[in-house]
Amino acid sequence: MKEMLSEIRSAVLATLVLAVVCCGLYPLVVFGLGQALFPRNANGSLIVDAGGNIQGSRLIGQQFTADKYFHSRPSAAGNGYDSTSSGGSNLGPTSQKLRDSIAQNVVDYRAQNGLATNAPVPGDAVTASGSGLDPHISSENARLQADRVAKARSLTVEHVRELIQQNTDAASLSVLGDPGVNVLRLNLALDAMATGNR
Repeated sequence: MKEMLSEIRSAVLATLVLAVVCCGLYPLVVFGLGQALFPRNANGSLIVDAGGNIQGSRLIGQQFTADKYFHSRPSAAGNGYDSTSSGGSNLGPTSQKLRDSIAQNVVDYRAQNGLATNAPVPGDAVTASGSGLDPHISSENARLQADRVAKARSLTVEHVRELIQQNTDAASLSVLGDPGVNVLRLNLALDAMATGNR
């Protein structure tokens, strides 16, 4: 009996020590290091405008529909870019619903951007990302939208393309993936230019 009580005491003590270390000390150390070494990343990579207002995050996309804005890729997250419902549609390549949706997105994209009915359309312009929250579009997608945005804002296409270049993120570590245009940053740059804050 004495031996059993000793083992129970050891088990309870080990559980308490591990709880304090794993549930208390470790999270505090990670939190402290994150705040000290990477404060911007640790706090959500927030995008703040010139007035100090939070406009969003560099990591989570937003839906834009007006002609004067670059449009994000389609989203299957909730009702579109709902960060509480992150995820894809789970529709596979044999799904008729997916094929119909893509076909409609192609037609809509060409019409919105004044493209010919047989013009090639980038895949990211008509399909959702796996998370449904991707904040980037491809450089080709942005280039095809530039004429529409320039016309809606009475700007030259060259000026809009320059802003696209300025808001393009390089591939991770310069080799992983393709460069992508952060839609929120680009649209905020357009707005700042229009109000003279840029």
